[in-house]
Amino acid sequence: MEQTHVITADITTLALDAIVNAANESLLGGGGVDGAIHRAAGPGLLEECRRIGGCQTGNAVITSGHGLPAQHVIHTVGPVYDDGRSGEPDLLRSCYREVLGLVSRHAIRSVAFPCISTGVYSYPSADAADIAISEVRAWLAEGGRADVTFCCFSDADADLYRERL
Repeated sequence: MEQTHVITADITTLALDAIVNAANESLLGGGGVDGAIHRAAGPGLLEECRRIGGCQTGNAVITSGHGLPAQHVIHTVGPVYDDGRSGEPDLLRSCYREVLGLVSRHAIRSVAFPCISTGVYSYPSADAADIAISEVRAWLAEGGRADVTFCCFSDADADLYRERL
């Protein structure tokens, strides 16, 4: 997949068209990557998210990047992992499809994904990586056009993505 990359980095430092936020349903910030993105973007992001009024699990919304080097933030709400048989895989797949749909509709040429739902939402990293890679591959095969980066916070996650790619 020539249009995909794996890096270990702080997603808030990437100067791309868009970065993806693993948000909660309120869109008002939280822990992990969500909190880091809100802190780095500044109060304008919080205000824009308040106007949006939230986002359901499996869906995605787009905002400006505000104080970030990225032009846009695409917020998606991943599932909290229970047992893997409670709809979590479908919801996680939906997150990627919804984000990639916004990428297409907004003519975004470069986008970075964090490891959605693998932090406090406890989704198993290997399973989440398989879904992420599968959805991005399918989108690219269907004519999706963007440079996609899997931005991992840890070397272990980056190694997992590289191995699966």
